[in-house]
Amino acid sequence: MERKVPIGLSNKHIHVSQADLEALFGKGYQLTPMKDLSQPGQFAAEEKVDVVGPKGTLKAIRILGPVRPETQLEVSVGDGFCLGVQAPLRNSGDIADTPGVKIVGPAGEVEIGKGAIVAARHIHMSPEEGAAFGLKDRDIVSVKLDGPRGLIFDNVLVRVHPEFKLDMHLDVEEGNAAGAKNGQMATIL
Repeated sequence: MERKVPIGLSNKHIHVSQADLEALFGKGYQLTPMKDLSQPGQFAAEEKVDVVGPKGTLKAIRILGPVRPETQLEVSVGDGFCLGVQAPLRNSGDIADTPGVKIVGPAGEVEIGKGAIVAARHIHMSPEEGAAFGLKDRDIVSVKLDGPRGLIFDNVLVRVHPEFKLDMHLDVEEGNAAGAKNGQMATIL
């Protein structure tokens, strides 16, 4: 059986805690969903913030919801150069010993002492999809993307959870290198 997975390209974005959201937008503020994302319950919010690093600013960075326990900025390697931070390659949520940045919203600003990462490529899948593919949570696989700039992505983390739906996340730099498009199918090797 061929194990096919759709590609989802991830541009720079930020996840915020409720406390940071309120510092940036005002007491009691709630995110305004703009568009649902591939994972159930996840959405791109209407709200955007500016992110300031030692060398520069990234303007109008979209917030993704819902709020999280800790604020986390996901950027590409090139975005890190623009900010002047060396964001390490990490799995989402693993923000220990990462650089911080300043976040500026319409009602205030927040300095986070950690949280800037380059998100490692990964595949979301439900337990049923994992069982069908013979994969379990935390497995590492390779994924082949066909096309004129096709390539094989190694070291792809498999994330299995009941709330997940099949989708492989690549950052825009990885996707551009392979000529990938949102929704394009790739093969888990």
